[in-house]
Amino acid sequence: MSNAQIEALRKKIAAYDRAYYLDDAPLVLDYEYDQLMQELIALETANPQWITPDSPTQRVGGSPLAGFDKVVYSHPKLSLGNAFDPGNLRDFDRRVRQTCPEASYVVEYKFDGLTVVLNYENGLFVRGATRGDGEVGENVTANLKTIRTIPLGLSEPVTLEVRGEVFMGKADFEKLNQRRLAAEESPFANPRNAAAGSLRQLDPRLTASRPLDIFVFNLEVVEGFEPKTHRETLNYLKDLGFKTSTIKAFSDIEAIIDYCRLMEVERRNLPFEIDGLVIKVDELAFRERLGNTSKSPRWAIAYKFAPDQAVTTVVAITVQVGRTGALTPVAELEPVSLAGSVISRATLHNEDNISTKDIRIGDQVVIQKAGDVIPEVDHVVFEKRSGNEVVFQMPKRCPVCDEPTFRIAGEAVTKCLNMACPAQVFRKLVHFTSRDAMNIEGLGPGVLRLLMDDKLVVNPVDIYHLDEKREQLITLEKLGEKSVDNLLVAIQASKKRELSRLIFGLGIPLVGARGAKILAEHYQKMDNLILAQVEDLKAIFEIGEKMATEIVDFFKTPTNIEIIRGLEAAGLNMIQETRIDSQTLAGKTFVLTGTLPTLDRREAKALIEANGGKVAGSVSKKTDFLLSGEKSGSKYEKAQSLGITIIDEEAFLALVTGGGFDL
Repeated sequence: MSNAQIEALRKKIAAYDRAYYLDDAPLVLDYEYDQLMQELIALETANPQWITPDSPTQRVGGSPLAGFDKVVYSHPKLSLGNAFDPGNLRDFDRRVRQTCPEASYVVEYKFDGLTVVLNYENGLFVRGATRGDGEVGENVTANLKTIRTIPLGLSEPVTLEVRGEVFMGKADFEKLNQRRLAAEESPFANPRNAAAGSLRQLDPRLTASRPLDIFVFNLEVVEGFEPKTHRETLNYLKDLGFKTSTIKAFSDIEAIIDYCRLMEVERRNLPFEIDGLVIKVDELAFRERLGNTSKSPRWAIAYKFAPDQAVTTVVAITVQVGRTGALTPVAELEPVSLAGSVISRATLHNEDNISTKDIRIGDQVVIQKAGDVIPEVDHVVFEKRSGNEVVFQMPKRCPVCDEPTFRIAGEAVTKCLNMACPAQVFRKLVHFTSRDAMNIEGLGPGVLRLLMDDKLVVNPVDIYHLDEKREQLITLEKLGEKSVDNLLVAIQASKKRELSRLIFGLGIPLVGARGAKILAEHYQKMDNLILAQVEDLKAIFEIGEKMATEIVDFFKTPTNIEIIRGLEAAGLNMIQETRIDSQTLAGKTFVLTGTLPTLDRREAKALIEANGGKVAGSVSKKTDFLLSGEKSGSKYEKAQSLGITIIDEEAFLALVTGGGFDL
């Protein structure tokens, strides 16, 4: 058997795959297909030197992964703005036509799944990642390879990047849940959760066993092809072997509105879930002219369908205590199916909302999903009242610590003022260690709860003394020696985070990530911020009187100052380093791989861009530097093969400061 014969067998199977999965027109019986696949597996096993990345045998799923590498996108993957009624669509059309009066539109389904980004080099699938937050995603290539509708090789040797939506069809979702119930496993709540959970499995073999599918809806980057319209790009992608989304062309916004109304009803007849429609300007030149905001493109908008509603009974009303001490009432409901999910709880927001809607324990209520995501009680079915319903009273004492609660006159929120309340302490620690704050990998809610239960962590300062309790940590359930050592390294690295992250992590009321950055850049040092007065703070653009008052009150609290001094003594950075904002790296393209000693991916990316450089997601001949840390993967090997300069963090920082480095 020669390599040419094996290649011919691969092409035959690939053609059968395309006919079955893309064209819905099978050419052979399942038995014949299975026989051909077994033959190919046997031949490749006997001749491993002839296995290729695009072989159909590579879809079965390999060995379990240790974790997902992060993928930093060179161009942010923006989200869409939303329209909820015809008026919003007319406003969108008016804005478009002010700049591009001759624009036409295409409308496609807004799939309820998980967005992914696929990269191909010379026609071969080399990487796939989740969208993440639009700037950083997770590398799930091994799992995406198991999805039959993702081509491992294209019909042409092109290099490109596309976006698509991984989903699970309604029928497949039902069958999967039936199998899980038969195996005494918990069923998935809805198809989206099933798809997302399946794609993020560390064992690709498990992903391969799940019925995942994909629609590709956008061509992000391509070499050697210059389309003029979105429709042209989708036809091109279809010819390459992708499963593309269905689109309809329109020139009039009123016709689009009529189509939205039709599909709001007809969507229930589709074999997959959609939660809206996406309206896009078709002409790519007009898209360039319209541009983007910081969050979304101006040339597209998502029309969200009205939320589904259901009737159920309020069995009880419980109260949750948040990070700031705010008490939030929650309706405990008789479980009911709503928009593909089984709902048993819904937020009631606050005491005033309950009073205004006159929601009582025992009431039958109409619930809906706000934005098709968060369940909430819309209104009470008053005609169903029996007279036995119970009026809810906000507790006078905290349900967690039993200390008195307090409601400030003129405000809707009732609070527990006990800063030592366990519920508040836990949520504050979760916030302090979160990605946008100190970003301590491995110290998530589960581990924090474990440490709090064993009295190892009571406040943020305790986190930075865990190295003194290493032996005790190793004995804890779910924590082993390796996990503990990795955690201690992550804690140590977090000490060098920017001052703005620390300010945000402190959880000052009304101070978000942007406010923290403004404060850090204005005051430069934590001590300067501690001494700030309300009038000084109000003079800063974007700092209002309420925020200024909260900041001053926060730093007047002795316990808060004690924690800050403890963090300072533990070695945390209390000074905002001035950004260089030079052109030291102008014209240079960087790719990041592995874990750096002190910088996380976002910080490194920000430093590169602040100095005129660019960050790409994959290594190519156009890459100037590979910034490499521990646990570098395939990018390192590819950079070596292409002769790309590979640098560590120390060399990178020297390069940023203009001092150069020794190769």
